[in-house]
Amino acid sequence: MNNDIRTNIESILNRIACACDRAGRSQNEVQLLLATKTVSEARILMALNAGCTLIAENRVQELKEKHHALSAIAHTRHFIGHLQTNKVKELLKYDVACLQSLDRLELAQKLDERLATAGRTMDVLIQVNTSNEKSKFGVQPKRALELVNDVAQLKQLKIRGLMTIGVFSSDAHQVRQCFRLLKSLQETIRQAGIQGVVMKELSMGMSGDLEIAVEEGATIVRVGTAVFGKRTTEDSYYWNENK
Repeated sequence: MNNDIRTNIESILNRIACACDRAGRSQNEVQLLLATKTVSEARILMALNAGCTLIAENRVQELKEKHHALSAIAHTRHFIGHLQTNKVKELLKYDVACLQSLDRLELAQKLDERLATAGRTMDVLIQVNTSNEKSKFGVQPKRALELVNDVAQLKQLKIRGLMTIGVFSSDAHQVRQCFRLLKSLQETIRQAGIQGVVMKELSMGMSGDLEIAVEEGATIVRVGTAVFGKRTTEDSYYWNENK
């Protein structure tokens, strides 16, 4: 099992390297984030021992359940699922370095309030619904700049970039359009010159479409299935913290 996970990670890193070569980019520009939803602590530890240092959960309950076991190995933890405001206090207990799925001002205000009380700051990415699907979370592209402006007023939140989930489609052109839109929004926000906002990160691309994402400018790709194997529950379940 350990060898399988290590081999899978090497395969993903090779895919990233090949995509970077095609795009004329350095492999050092792209971080591999392991999406660990439903993955046991033992298997995550295998991946950490194989050299991966960046992981992310979709659900606060899983952060809680795995926190103690994973604390044995140094790593960085992000949160990539849809977060309800009533889960913010719980989220902050588990050393989350970045919330990648900030998609509304109400959540930002609640998070800022809790962080201020704790005397902390947190990196955030603004999640954008680039596929315009009702099943997806994220701010609408036309409102992304407005949300960035509003969140930038909150002192405890440090905007570091954007995140999106591309359309689930075998049509590479449709997928690519989602990622190009996020890249375009990054440039628009950069040009706005909003104080304190750093548009460094583009978190986009998963197991099935990471090459397209890298070609279009991704700096973080979120991979789970291609490392840990297929899940028994549909992916969409894990993007909703309500369930």
